[in-house]
Parts: sequence; C-alpha cells; structure tokens
Amino acid sequence: MIEVRSLHKEFAGRSVLRDLSFEIPDGRITALLGANGAGKTTCLRIVTGLLKADAGQVRVGGIDVARDPLAVRRLLGVVGDREGLYERLSVEEYLTLFAQMQGLRGSALSQSLDAVRSELELDDLWKRRTVGFSQGERMKVSLARALVHRPQHLILDEPTRGLDVLAARLLRRTLMRLRDSGTTIVFSSHVMSEVLELSDRVLVMADGQLVGDDEPRALMANSGCDNLEDTFVALAYGQAESPEQEALV
Repeated sequence: MIEVRSLHKEFAGRSVLRDLSFEIPDGRITALLGANGAGKTTCLRIVTGLLKADAGQVRVGGIDVARDPLAVRRLLGVVGDREGLYERLSVEEYLTLFAQMQGLRGSALSQSLDAVRSELELDDLWKRRTVGFSQGERMKVSLARALVHRPQHLILDEPTRGLDVLAARLLRRTLMRLRDSGTTIVFSSHVMSEVLELSDRVLVMADGQLVGDDEPRALMANSGCDNLEDTFVALAYGQAESPEQEALV
C-alpha cells in the first residue's frame, strides 16, 4: 500500500501540493490524472523519494519515505518520463547492472533476468546495445528495468507513449497480471480510453488537491458525463467544456 497524508509542497512561494491525502491499496491499478501543473508529477517524485515534502508524510509498504528512502526504493519499480538507458550497454548488460544494484546475485539474478526477458518478449533485443532503439523499444527496456527486482509497488509515467499496438497490448497484459498477483500499480496518462480499460480506480488532481477519487465508471456517473474525458475536464477544470472550447464560444 502507498499512503499519502497531508502533503504540502511549495516552489518559489507557490503551493504545488496542498494538504493532499489518499491511499493506494495493493492489488489495484490506480490512474493519477491531472492537467499540466496540477501537481501529479511533484506528488510522484515525493512518493519515490526524489523530492522532499514541506509537510506531510508518505509511506510505501509501511516505510516512511522521508526516514528511509533507500529502503523504499527497493520496494519500488519506476518508469519515469526519461528512460535513462546506457547506450553502450546491451539490454542484457543493462538489466543485469540494475538487478545487481538491487542486491540480486547468482540463481536469483538469472531467474529474474529470464523472467523479465520472457514476460516482455525481449529476445530480439537482448544482445543489442540500446543506441538507436525506437521510442517503443526504449520504453520496453525501461519497464524491464523497473520489474527486474520484482517490486511490490510500480509507478509509471505515461507508460504506453511511443508503443505500437502490439507492445501496448503486451504492457496492458503485464500490468493486469501484476495487479492480479497483488502488486500496487500507479500510472499517469492522458489517454482516457487507456485509463478506462486499465484502472480500477482514478484519482483526479487540480491545483495541488484531490478533486476526484472513485472507480472510473462511478466518477462518470457522479459527474453526469457520458465519457471519462468529459468527466476529467469537469473535475479538473470545474466545467463541462475545456478552456479552449469555452474560448471559442
């Protein structure tokens, strides 16, 4: 479980997060939505220990992020907005390096590498250096890095960007399998059809606060909207149409 309690964060005197609280249970896929500047990236960086909150608390798997960020990182797999690949290394060398950094050795290392290679269908890429990889190939390797140590908690920032149809389907199957095995999954996305298909729960942020929290179809029903995109706009902007549409009226 990921627990966020009364988070507050300011940059240059501007409140980016304001008394933000929520819980993300194990065995669920939770989508975190928000317009640009809503605070979702800041929130995820605090959860992963990359930023410190000005006030509040985050616990991942029962561990306080501020008190023991290294222990928390061992519980997390993260796919961020930058892949962070080492282009002189092959996929096998790259994943081996990160698995070893997580303390895997011997048979445990070999088993983890074999598992992620099979699950993400990396055979064709395994011995290749990552230089020149397509965006979709880079994303697959980043996901493999996040999964190689079998984390209990997985955080992904727009994971299907750059993926072709088959790769996106593979990712969805992988996330659903991980959810069914009890993994805590949080992902951000701007693709509402993807959110509707994948998520068990949706959190909507606006101006550093939570403005929506429910199952996706329950959010739609409560907002009186026919689709998730209109629901998001109504919650995030407080209106039935986007600012761009309103400007045209």
